[in-house]
Amino acid sequence: MRKNSWLQKFLYFLMAILGAYIIYKSGCLLLLENRLQKVSEDGSIQRSLEDSAMRTWASAYTAAVEGKQSGNTWSFWMSQIAPVFSYAVDQAETGDETEEDQMTELQTEAETDTEGTAELQAEAATETETMAHVSDMTEEQAENAGTEKSNETSEGGEETQIGSAETSADEIPVQETMVGTIFSQALPQLLDFTYLLSNYYNVDADTSADAELLDVEKLLSADLSIGQDLSVPQILIYHTHSQEAFADSVEGEVSDTIVGMGEILADQLRAYGYNVIHDTGVYDLVDGVLDRSAAYDYAREAVTDILEEYPSIEVVIDLHRDGVSGGKEDFVTEIDGESVSKIMFFNGLSRDENGDEISWLPNAYLSENLAFSLQLQILANSEYPGFARKIYLKEERYNLHLRARSLLIEAGTQLNTVEEEQRAMEPLANLIRQVLEP
Repeated sequence: MRKNSWLQKFLYFLMAILGAYIIYKSGCLLLLENRLQKVSEDGSIQRSLEDSAMRTWASAYTAAVEGKQSGNTWSFWMSQIAPVFSYAVDQAETGDETEEDQMTELQTEAETDTEGTAELQAEAATETETMAHVSDMTEEQAENAGTEKSNETSEGGEETQIGSAETSADEIPVQETMVGTIFSQALPQLLDFTYLLSNYYNVDADTSADAELLDVEKLLSADLSIGQDLSVPQILIYHTHSQEAFADSVEGEVSDTIVGMGEILADQLRAYGYNVIHDTGVYDLVDGVLDRSAAYDYAREAVTDILEEYPSIEVVIDLHRDGVSGGKEDFVTEIDGESVSKIMFFNGLSRDENGDEISWLPNAYLSENLAFSLQLQILANSEYPGFARKIYLKEERYNLHLRARSLLIEAGTQLNTVEEEQRAMEPLANLIRQVLEP
């Protein structure tokens, strides 16, 4: 009987503890909603929950959130509780954000309606005054007035570029309208990420790209225009690998190398009204011996110095010649009845095979780089079918972080002739001009 008495007491003790725990947990659940609402109003819901949990359960909470095992007795309980915290936080914050967004949207709509009414009234008044004024003018005066208005529009050109989405159709240059039409026609298919990836990109095995990175609508809406200005340097062309030559290049003849092609491209862009600097520096020879192991480092130093000297430069092009295997027929096309070497736009993503950013290779201009190559690719496919190979995506950065409009172009291969390569520079320059023109 004595043993049974002690056993009964022990069982009663366990039941009391379990009952107290159940009451405690029930009270917590009843108070949780009010507690979350109060903390949410203070704008610190996530921090409060996590701070409280960290003070109480420390490593167990951290392990549960990260999906790991902490090795202490709280791990099991925290693995159950952490998702509840996260769900409750999401619901509370989503509710607050939804109400705030709705209020903001209603206010914005009201302001827009008011502004729209005021603008319509102002336009009507202006139009009435203009008609009355013109009716009292001679034909010559009216023509002069039209000229002055045209000049005012030209002087506001820079502002128009920034707000191109709000520009009326009459103010958009013909070329921009055509480019916009090409993009609009291509967009529906490109919104299918599988189609986009298989038809526009080759992704190297050492990197990864997802739909968020290759957001087509964002990339095609990017305004990369700079206009033409011969008064200051605007475009820089250089060659990380200056010794790249072609199938029939004459040894020692610079004009037969990729550097010679860079000069042709520069002249084409100059003819379009751009101020172009062509850097012919050699970065892949060390003591007269071909050594490309540090070429990108040497090129980066030189290009950085040039950009510091000429801060007006907005476009940086690293022109290469690709080294490939296979038959020449895969790397040549026909334009206007002539044999032309193909080109390939190349992007370094600063991302590993898992899609994680490489911290020591930051590129604040990655989105602009991707927009530049995709816009050029779509135009090339439309105007010169077969001229551009798929855009190649690779892991590292390749000095594309130096400017927003940075391009690495593989122009031709070792299988192409010098003449085929020379012919490729004209359509390439035309594509670049179309993207850069306002």
